Amino acid sequence: MIKHSRIFLVLTSILLFLSTQLIIAQSLPDFTPLIEKNSPAVVNISTTQKTDKQQQLVMPEIPEDSPFYEFFEKYFNQNPQQRPPSREQSSLGSGFIITKDGYIITNNHVVSDADKIIVKLNDRREYVAEVVGTDPRSDIAVIKIESDNLPVLKLGDSSNLKVGEWVLAIGSPFGFDKSVTQGIVSAMGRSLPNDSYVPFIQTDVAINPGNSGGPLFNLNGEVIGVNSQIYSRNGGYMGLSFAVPINVVTDVYEQIIKKGSVSRGWLGVIIQDVTRELAESFGMDIPGGALVSRVLPDTPAERSDLAVGDVIIKFNNHEVGRQKDLPPIVGTTKIGAKVPVEVIRAGKNKTLMVTIEELPENLSTAQNKSGDNLNKIEKNPLNIVVETPGQEEREQYQIEDYGVVVKSLEEGPASLAGIREGDVILLLDNEKVNNVEKFDRLIEKIPRNKSIPILIQRRGNPTFLALKLEDE
Repeated sequence: MIKHSRIFLVLTSILLFLSTQLIIAQSLPDFTPLIEKNSPAVVNISTTQKTDKQQQLVMPEIPEDSPFYEFFEKYFNQNPQQRPPSREQSSLGSGFIITKDGYIITNNHVVSDADKIIVKLNDRREYVAEVVGTDPRSDIAVIKIESDNLPVLKLGDSSNLKVGEWVLAIGSPFGFDKSVTQGIVSAMGRSLPNDSYVPFIQTDVAINPGNSGGPLFNLNGEVIGVNSQIYSRNGGYMGLSFAVPINVVTDVYEQIIKKGSVSRGWLGVIIQDVTRELAESFGMDIPGGALVSRVLPDTPAERSDLAVGDVIIKFNNHEVGRQKDLPPIVGTTKIGAKVPVEVIRAGKNKTLMVTIEELPENLSTAQNKSGDNLNKIEKNPLNIVVETPGQEEREQYQIEDYGVVVKSLEEGPASLAGIREGDVILLLDNEKVNNVEKFDRLIEKIPRNKSIPILIQRRGNPTFLALKLEDE
């Protein structure tokens, strides 16, 4: 009897295990129909680029009586036609067809600087493609092949994508055509260095060189992203891959088709995240929003009276939870649109109206227009930039007829003393600070290696701090 009971328990355990495995298998998605339907519209892209035919060679300075002089002179002064010919560099990538007459989306870095672009279809047909337009900021390019009745992919809506959803990629990693990999969405709205205008989709889908420009699908067979980058320490896949959301791609594609280039909205501020300490100083219960650390001159921000120290918490009715949330929202705002911007200023909510302008091509030039202030940072021993407030700012900061506002500062004596951007300096070594000129004169008289009192006003509250300027 005991023996039969043991056998029964073993059989029950086996049946339970098999039924569990069956349930798990049934819950996993079957990607087969999706792949069969959509892979014909995914293409392999190969490019060639010629290196410079003749690099400028300069003969080193060698005395004429040197035994090596004749050898080097013969080499450096030879006929350019006798030098080694130019070489061709090749690269691989992926793309996908979105119109029956041959418009293809891929990554900008796949086709940039290419002398020749070859597109190979699933049925082995090959075409020479022309670049229609590119957008380096989003790393998206549109190319065109001359054909008709081509297979196309359906574009989805990346705004509906959720973390944990199954996704699938088709591409040509290392040149292996029609390779399929799957995974889930790991995170949404990732901001990467030098890519602040793209809220990337992060996945754990295996992406390798050659996948760039290929589509990322949801389970409905809709393209919800363009595979663009990986995070890697060795050049290969390490579990972190990033795709440009299809809503961003669609906007870029439509602009390129209509006008050949891409325009983005621009506010004209330098922003940073709000730390716990900064949140406290601005009268916020919890950290959040994008803190304005600098307002660029002659920009929409300056014309709308946005000020240093404002914390942007909502832009055009979109919540701004962190600093990284703001650039994509501003970038996709229609140029010329007048939109509400809600900020926290001096502990109070305030709504400003901003008319959005076009993001300059050379943003660094626009950022450096206020060069006078940057020079002050270099010359000022406190590493601080201050401005004399106007009447509106005096009301904002709750100050009377004296005091200067800290607009920006770098690491130095002022920051060590606890001074922050947005503070109002009222007294320096017990003397009133009436304006910037008075502030500069008082700085020159500060004794070295001795702490002096400095009275600041923060959120309407006066506070003395100890400032010490060391010998240079």
